[in-house]
Amino acid sequence: MTDPACQPDSLPGRGAPPPGDQRPLQPRASPGASLLTATGKWQPINLVWLIYSAFFIIEPVQRNTLRDWLTFAGAYACFLAIYLLLISVGSHSVRSGWKHAALLLALGLLGGAYYPANAGAGGGMLIYVAAMVPFLTESLAVAGAAIAAATLVIAAEGALLHLTPWLWGIWAFLAAGVGIGNLFTAQRIRANKRLGLAQDQIEHLAKVAERERIARDLHDVLGHTLSVVVLKSELAGKLIGSDVERARREIGEVEQIGRKALAEVREAIRGYRADGLFAEIARARRTLDAAGVSLECHADGVRLEPAQESVLSLVLREAVTNILRHAGATRCRLEVAADERGTVLRVEDNGRGAMQREGNGIRGMRERVEALGGRLEIESGQGTRLTAEIPRAAAARA
Repeated sequence: MTDPACQPDSLPGRGAPPPGDQRPLQPRASPGASLLTATGKWQPINLVWLIYSAFFIIEPVQRNTLRDWLTFAGAYACFLAIYLLLISVGSHSVRSGWKHAALLLALGLLGGAYYPANAGAGGGMLIYVAAMVPFLTESLAVAGAAIAAATLVIAAEGALLHLTPWLWGIWAFLAAGVGIGNLFTAQRIRANKRLGLAQDQIEHLAKVAERERIARDLHDVLGHTLSVVVLKSELAGKLIGSDVERARREIGEVEQIGRKALAEVREAIRGYRADGLFAEIARARRTLDAAGVSLECHADGVRLEPAQESVLSLVLREAVTNILRHAGATRCRLEVAADERGTVLRVEDNGRGAMQREGNGIRGMRERVEALGGRLEIESGQGTRLTAEIPRAAAARA
């Protein structure tokens, strides 16, 4: 039985915006390993940490011999050179990682070698190794091993040199404590950087999805409308010599369609959608009648959720557009049915069929239907059958 809603003058219901594009989001790759050159350039703020090297001078001051001062000057010059290189080397390549490793090893060897002559300075250099390694590598294993090695060297050399346990114990405790503390700090900084990069990626993907949505909307609106404009313009051109009055009516309808298209484009840009499924059915009937295609409609008084109605309206619009452009059909059958499982829209024509490939319009229809958890099938042989199924659970997700 043909439902009254399929008649041209029956326009119940209004559409609603379908849900936005749903795409999995993946954050970008993690930031570079080194946090000391996070911007690709050395940061002067890192020079502040040299203040702790003031403790290196305690023993030379206490001994106050030329030999101690000369040894200190050479060791401190090497320390400064290594430290400046560590805070200057970039972190965006494998080669940079090897440079960091080599410089940290050099600093550790310098501290171990200078430890017997100046325990305060040698132990302090090993503390610098433990403090800096968490910021130079993302590997917890590597950082942990370096911190443990620096701590053990301080304790072992102190014991072998028969230094007071309080002295080397304090240095070892500082190496372990500062290293572990910096390890947690570095991990937190990296996590925040990854979060920031992920948020940037989400914003970028949202913009891309919005552009794609607008492109689909404009295609859905203008593709159908311009096809009708071309059809009626051709008809008016043929009639102008034989039936001027009807040609004038067709041109008037072209003007009305153009104005309506302008309003629909404005609505699409604002995020609004079609008037509803039954309004679209009525529009499809008028369009197909003008093209000489008879429409058989079965709607069974279905009631749809707003999101479902909007998507099915646009699917129907694109299906009618394809019939006008490509099918060469004389008959079209439209069926809309709903049960406890969901809603089915089926459009069949007796045209030439044999569709070769999916265009932008069909891809847009498929994306919209699948976004609601449904599926779109097209059978093209002797004529074409388009079936769009949307489960009832889609309403809860919309």
